[in-house]
Amino acid sequence: MAPSVRKPASFEDRLLAKLREQVRGRRTGFLLGAGASFLGGAGYPLARSLWPAIKGKMTAGDRLRIEQRLTRGAENLEQALGALDRGKGDPAIRHRVTAAIAAAFRSRRPPLDHHRQFISRLAGRNERRVPVFTLNYDPLLELAADAEQKYLADGFSGTIQAYLHPVSFSDYRGSYELRRNRTVIAPLRGIINLYKLHGSLGWYLDQQESARRIRPDMRCPDGWSRLMIPPQNRKAADTGNAPYALIWSEFRAHLTNDCSRLLNRLVCAGYGFGDEHVNAIINPALARRNFTLVVLAKSLPDGPFKFLLSHDNVLVATETRSSLYGEEGPGMANAWSFEWLTGEV
Repeated sequence: MAPSVRKPASFEDRLLAKLREQVRGRRTGFLLGAGASFLGGAGYPLARSLWPAIKGKMTAGDRLRIEQRLTRGAENLEQALGALDRGKGDPAIRHRVTAAIAAAFRSRRPPLDHHRQFISRLAGRNERRVPVFTLNYDPLLELAADAEQKYLADGFSGTIQAYLHPVSFSDYRGSYELRRNRTVIAPLRGIINLYKLHGSLGWYLDQQESARRIRPDMRCPDGWSRLMIPPQNRKAADTGNAPYALIWSEFRAHLTNDCSRLLNRLVCAGYGFGDEHVNAIINPALARRNFTLVVLAKSLPDGPFKFLLSHDNVLVATETRSSLYGEEGPGMANAWSFEWLTGEV
């Protein structure tokens, strides 16, 4: 009998194996975009549906001006705000939009199942710190960590009105253990460092210009201003201001600037590579030969997909097309989703 010939693995099987290998690897960081909070419509809106979700929280005058820009060619809320901010426009409207976003988001109660699973699995890793960067304002990760009773450091310390305390991202935490009749401090492992790159619901500047955090469902204290970068063309400039600059320096450190903390891989979930100020930090890391970028998204525009396809240290999974270290292939059934990721990490 002739020996059987083993059938080569399909592109989808090879990509799936590599995705699992990478998302479970050591020294892995995660970047979450809006798709990670969408939850099939049960969570928070994507960029293209943000305006319908918040316009009821805007004044009639602001609604009219934004919708005029949308009907004159602006593709989304971000472009409309950019147009209104030019020349003798109304720069303050961007802050009224963030107030509307906060008002619309504050009352939502999305299911936490997938975020709880994500937090629980990351907290079970045998590493001291697991960095998670997010572009989202929502508190899903914080709520999930509380529900799972896992330690999450977000750069603040305190209780009722927490204050910015960046040392919480790196301070030593441990517990006393008795080993060979000696008391030692064993490091706590699985601490999740959460870096909210665009600010968050419940983040404010107080009257002394100090960054504070309160519960997201609480009313804004008198005299305080929100710390949420508006979805508008000034986003890149805003990240250079306090307290965002410190958080973005952490992002750079993990990808290019700090040899002691460099990640071996970054897993991007629900991010469509539409923010150039974010891409400007990710892209230089692709020059490192010991670095792998994993991109999970429902879809990607042609430009970002072709750019990622041109690199041999990138894995891409979308619903319609994918890339395996530069080899293009068909889309994946569900391995592009945050929900899939939460069951694999």
